[in-house]
Amino acid sequence: MQGKKEFTPQLFYDLNLDRLVPFDNYYRTIQRELSFDFLYQATAKYYGKEGQKSIDPVVFFKILLVGYLNNINSDRALIRYCSNCLDVRLFLGYDLNEDLPWHSTISRTRQLLGEEVFLELFRQVLSLCVKKGMVQGRRQAVDSAFIKANASMDSLVEKEVLEDASAYVNELEENSEYKVTSTRKKLVEQHHNANS
Repeated sequence: MQGKKEFTPQLFYDLNLDRLVPFDNYYRTIQRELSFDFLYQATAKYYGKEGQKSIDPVVFFKILLVGYLNNINSDRALIRYCSNCLDVRLFLGYDLNEDLPWHSTISRTRQLLGEEVFLELFRQVLSLCVKKGMVQGRRQAVDSAFIKANASMDSLVEKEVLEDASAYVNELEENSEYKVTSTRKKLVEQHHNANS
């Protein structure tokens, strides 16, 4: 007899996100192997002491790492992807019933840090991944020319990934709904200089 699957959502579930994601999942491995705690100290001076709490800088950079690894260059698409993936939710520390930050929060946090600071910190995050062998090469093949080099393959991979970070950041800025104007850029630089 042919079966026909019926679906009626339950009103209550007895679920644990930790139990739903396999132990050998890629994002679990990143979580075990790497510490992103350096980001708290590196970004502390860019935040005020009063007002509403901003996005956790570790969560912010983890979201962008997910975007980089999955070649998602739109803040809106990135948040949608993160919301739909159980393993990414666990990696970010957001349970099933928690809303992820708005896509505009991602754009505005990049603006808060400024392009140079953001890119430097993002490169540090990618560098950690490369050193642990979790990221290899670029997001996509662009050129297949053979190059004679005097460096080890590991250092070439790291160089490629770190150079690709700039391209990824430029793509995010181009696709952002919150464009950085020259006036806004000057304000960010003034803020950074005042906090130095």
